[in-house]
Amino acid sequence: MPSPSDGLPEIAHGSAAESAPFELFEQWYEEAAIAEVNDPNAMAIATADANGLPDVRMVLLKHRDSRGFVFFTNTTSAKGRELAENSQASGVLHWKSLRRQVRFRGPVEMVTPTESDAYFASRARDSRIGAWASRQSSPLPARKVLEDAIAAETTRFEGQDVPRPAHWVGYRVQPTYLEFWSDRPFRLHDRIAFSRTTPQGDWEHGRLYP
Repeated sequence: MPSPSDGLPEIAHGSAAESAPFELFEQWYEEAAIAEVNDPNAMAIATADANGLPDVRMVLLKHRDSRGFVFFTNTTSAKGRELAENSQASGVLHWKSLRRQVRFRGPVEMVTPTESDAYFASRARDSRIGAWASRQSSPLPARKVLEDAIAAETTRFEGQDVPRPAHWVGYRVQPTYLEFWSDRPFRLHDRIAFSRTTPQGDWEHGRLYP
């Protein structure tokens, strides 16, 4: 297992290659996948409504590449509604066992229907049925109401494939800011920040005071 001091290279201020922060993220993620006991892909995602009031919750990072970080949800959920009003988000992955975290923020886009279909098809059948049964973030009068809805959808799809509901999609956060944080003694932590003005722009990078 890497020590808490590993992982942040010595770099000078200035421009960085397009892939640089994503290559570092992959290195850290692979190490977290070994070191973390539960859900190394767990991340907090913060959205805000039209009035700017922030909202945050834990989701699972399901895909990542140089385009950004993808999670899936119901468009009628609280985060889905907030992203419809304000298509920007920020996120953080915290790997306690490695004493590291990665923060990012930027505009959000929906992934293609093909991408959403492919991931939905990979889910367990009961999870796919649950996506049809749950009115995510809506008031639930009693647990039995949900259980009855699951039973009804199970019957409806008996003997056939469970397709993706139109309201269940993937969102990609396209980072314009990426920060890598590594623990140091006496709270003198190591931080490297990558930033760009647009998701298609060139990265600038440098270290930050702790």
